[in-house]
Amino acid sequence: MAGTTSDAGKSVLTAGLCRWLHRRGVSVAPFKAQNMSLNSFVTAGGAEIGRAQAMQAAAAGIEPDARMNPVLLKPGAAGSQVVVLGQPAGEVTAASYAGRTADLLDIAVACLSELRREFDVVICEGAGSPAEINLRGSDIANMGLARAAGLPVLVVSDIDRGGSFAALYGTVALLEPADQALVAGFVLNKFRGARDLLDPGLAMIAQLTGRPVVGVLPFSPDLWLDGEDSLSLDAVRPPVGAPCGRDVLRVSVVRLPRISNFTDIDALAAEPGVLVRLATRPADLADADLVVLPGSRATVADLGWLRDRGLAGALLQRAAAGRPVLGICGGYQMLAAEIEDAVESGAGTVAGLGLLPVRVRFAPVKTLDRPSGCAYGARVAGYEIHHGVVSRTAGPAEAFLDGWRQGPVWGTSWHGIFENDEFRRGFLAEVAAIAGRDFRPAPGTDFAALRAAQLDLLGDLVVDHLDTGAVLTLLAAGAPPGLPVLPPAGPAGPG
Repeated sequence: MAGTTSDAGKSVLTAGLCRWLHRRGVSVAPFKAQNMSLNSFVTAGGAEIGRAQAMQAAAAGIEPDARMNPVLLKPGAAGSQVVVLGQPAGEVTAASYAGRTADLLDIAVACLSELRREFDVVICEGAGSPAEINLRGSDIANMGLARAAGLPVLVVSDIDRGGSFAALYGTVALLEPADQALVAGFVLNKFRGARDLLDPGLAMIAQLTGRPVVGVLPFSPDLWLDGEDSLSLDAVRPPVGAPCGRDVLRVSVVRLPRISNFTDIDALAAEPGVLVRLATRPADLADADLVVLPGSRATVADLGWLRDRGLAGALLQRAAAGRPVLGICGGYQMLAAEIEDAVESGAGTVAGLGLLPVRVRFAPVKTLDRPSGCAYGARVAGYEIHHGVVSRTAGPAEAFLDGWRQGPVWGTSWHGIFENDEFRRGFLAEVAAIAGRDFRPAPGTDFAALRAAQLDLLGDLVVDHLDTGAVLTLLAAGAPPGLPVLPPAGPAGPG
């Protein structure tokens, strides 16, 4: 599954295909050779993979596996950390990474081969666009993988952005002839409007390219899923109902420049009566009942950004006034008195916000775990992904999961804590009491069930709006022979 752009719908369609096949009784797994994302997840085996592949595995009804995303790139302040088969494997720049891709492609192809032996079907997701011709020589996620493994390719485009027909045609035309031979059809995503107005365009793009449009997925305002990258932060979320009480609970999440694992806020946004907003200015925190400092791939750099924007001062004022602040992972580290970082930023020792009596030292070995504990009388399961090791210093504080609480300030290294329904309700009830809000968490909200319903909605979209017969033919026989080669990559072009 390739796309004309990032966020075209590759992740969503891959998940939808996995759900559709799973419901048919087909053994299916997702795969993404290389993912660039700050949203990641820890498998039961202690491997870090892209969060989207964990979501797709859930759609397929299986446990996520490191082989489903053998290469993960996590951008930081200066370069990217390379995670190979779930474990850190060094830092790279854009230029230096190209020298590693031949070996990484071998690893990806080997992982895909193993999955294909174990499952009836593997649905592969590309990255960005296959028509990034400046990167084709080092591509391991799009046509590089398709060529190496002989995979048929569908190209999806977000028609809501406009320009989809040009993007589909141009994507094929810029590919080398051998790459074009694998592009077997197109999918349009997020269509709204009268289908009869679209049909002439579908017929024309099929005539011009010799490839059919195998589906037109409608815009679905009720759809939300684990985001692949920060583009999804701006997506409009569906309404979740009125609060249980007279008041709305306002939550401001600081939109750090290198925000990571922002899916932590999804369960908050799904709670009736909770208004989640992104904050980039001190004014965005003014009327918040809770401020969340989320994870970060560049803790020290993003802490500097907080100070430059005046947000650090606003957080200090909140805490002094007894107003709730929660730090998660990198955000927790920023709340410390001191941060010693010779690993991520190389900045040495820098002062934290000093809102919790802890000190942070960055270790060269990354912690990857699936911990569990108790808080607010509820069992809490989460996952942790961090280099920072937190130690307690002098000062009053009470334990909070693996972290600490001091007055209105909480900190933890665990991601995913709000997906635990009873814990979420207990935490929000205390925040509401501190804020003086007449707000009560909805007793029946089941976040796991809400997420499963979203996956089922994706499966329904595939069944209702995709030519599933054509998809099954591609899965069985691959790309049809004799597909036309479009210029300029064809005979009329330099290739």
